Amino acid sequence: MGVEFGLLGVVAAWDADGTPISLGAPRHREVLGRLLVARGRVVPVGRLVADLWPDEPPAGSVGAVRTFVAALRRALEPGRPPRRPSRLLVTDGPGYALRAGRETVDAWRFEDLLARAVAAPPHAAVALWDEALACWRGPVLADFPAVAWAAADRTRLEALRLDAVERRADALVATGAARDAVADLRAHVTVHPGREDGWVLLATALDRAGRRGEALEALDQARDALADLGGGGALARTRARILSGRADFAAEPAGTADSLWGRATASWDRSVPARSRARLHATAGLLRDLAVTGPDGLEEAHRHRRDLVGAAEATGDTELAARIIGSYDVPAVWTRADDPDGAAELSRAAARAAARLGPGGPAALRARLLSVVAVESRGDAAADAPLPRAAHDPDTEPWRGRAERAAEEAVRLARRLGDPALLAFALNGAFMQSFADCGSASRRDALGGELTGLAVEHQLPGHEVLGRIIRVQALAGLGDFPEADTQAEEIDRVARRSERPLAHVFTAWYRALRTCEADGWPAARPLYAQLLRESTDCAMPGLTQGAAALVALIPVMRGDALPEPDDFAHLDPGPYRPWLDPLLLAASGATEQARQALTDVPRPPHDLLQEALWCVLARAAASVGHLPILSRARAELATAEAEYAGAGSGLVSFGPIARHLAAIDAALGVRGRS
Repeated sequence: MGVEFGLLGVVAAWDADGTPISLGAPRHREVLGRLLVARGRVVPVGRLVADLWPDEPPAGSVGAVRTFVAALRRALEPGRPPRRPSRLLVTDGPGYALRAGRETVDAWRFEDLLARAVAAPPHAAVALWDEALACWRGPVLADFPAVAWAAADRTRLEALRLDAVERRADALVATGAARDAVADLRAHVTVHPGREDGWVLLATALDRAGRRGEALEALDQARDALADLGGGGALARTRARILSGRADFAAEPAGTADSLWGRATASWDRSVPARSRARLHATAGLLRDLAVTGPDGLEEAHRHRRDLVGAAEATGDTELAARIIGSYDVPAVWTRADDPDGAAELSRAAARAAARLGPGGPAALRARLLSVVAVESRGDAAADAPLPRAAHDPDTEPWRGRAERAAEEAVRLARRLGDPALLAFALNGAFMQSFADCGSASRRDALGGELTGLAVEHQLPGHEVLGRIIRVQALAGLGDFPEADTQAEEIDRVARRSERPLAHVFTAWYRALRTCEADGWPAARPLYAQLLRESTDCAMPGLTQGAAALVALIPVMRGDALPEPDDFAHLDPGPYRPWLDPLLLAASGATEQARQALTDVPRPPHDLLQEALWCVLARAAASVGHLPILSRARAELATAEAEYAGAGSGLVSFGPIARHLAAIDAALGVRGRS
């Protein structure tokens, strides 16, 4: 049936696209929850009445239950023809049953994953425990916390969840990743201090991570927490083992990565003086590496980078500050900054450092600083004045000229020096500054090709992934989807080999775009729904904020009509609001407001979505007869006539730009004759 159900949190249901189904009033959700708890068994109407009104059923309660069931059937099977029996919420004898498969109910899926994890070896088990725990959105039947009919299931499932948390930690310790288990276990015993097994695991993980003193402190805390509950034998045995130095599990080989890391970092802390410059250099390298480990690492690197730059500038050592600022050569592909204010601040810091070094400073260091300026000035992050209005002729924006010149000089210096890693960084800056005009896909494909070749030759996997992503975006913009497919396959291969998990975010979005181009919006819609759910945790807000609104625009812009405003009412357009609002105003019939919004709207950012946003403005302008915007959109898009609107982003495609230009010409022609 394509419907999924949720018990691990508020009672919920989702359709085949992952869109939440409106279940109606609380009583409707309670009936659904009661039927889910029955696990496919028939619940008589009388039992439902007694469970919904445990004190005294009101008059007409049986009819009310039947009304609730009828409403649920309409919500869960909206396309079911009248008078055709439901195949999901069925009438069976004296009552009702929900015929849901095990894989469609989060609680049942959680239980199946537990069974697989218990039987799996530790490394595989960790992933299964993670998947199982991810099924939980909140407490069992969170919107019905006191109902008696759910008490047994609530207690059983919560006990399984706590056991899963501890078993996951145990598996992490067994794989040598004790350090990774510590934070979760601390949170676990804080909330559930009566869990003796949790305390034992925390002490064990701390001991295995080389923090014996903290392990013994944890056991003291556990003893106090469990004083009134009895037991404690496991605590005593764990203390004796830690104090004796014995292990009741296989010792971690001395040469494993985790063991070496622990010993090396301990030696570093002992050997390198506090507040030394060596610590600043080492921290810079650590943040650079941390940023490519995945969403958590990227978020942490973003958070600490500005503090590190501030600490380096505070030393008063111009060259030290310049080296710290220029060391962050993490490949950057999305042209809207995750933190525009932070990006602007870093760009200014790099420009200050370059000015202090002067033209006679170390050429390699200057090239690095200029590359930082170019990369961090992506989109409009470094704008130092209000953006010009879209309806006006293009303005000269000094800050953009500075960023473009920085990119050009960085590439020139890197080529002269013959440093492959430096040139890769500089080409990244050149890519970020390659959006001065619409229709730059061919230039970007050439940049991506050069970067890919350089990275392959000199074994720079991070920049190889970047170069290939740039090519996927550019090739999609040019409509060369077969070659873009090839590049996407290579990205996944290199990313797996070099442990670059964030690359998959871009290839997954591209494949949804590709499906849309090949098979149409209905085939792509469920892929996009899944991506919108999954991408929220990728730690790239510049990419994800407003993405749902862009996706909702796909069927609108690939057609010829205005959008249904209600389709966007629950969506946050995020940074795209200024360019989407005129279209929605026009669609709602607010013609004068739409015209004023078009008069005031700033030009679209010089980034991966500029062609798409010009097309959106043109659609709005055509609908309300706003000639200045139509003319500006025509001029801007003319150089991109052979490309696909938005496809250069690798996220969404609004179809051939030539079709949008034809619509603009038609609108201008009609207005001109009137």
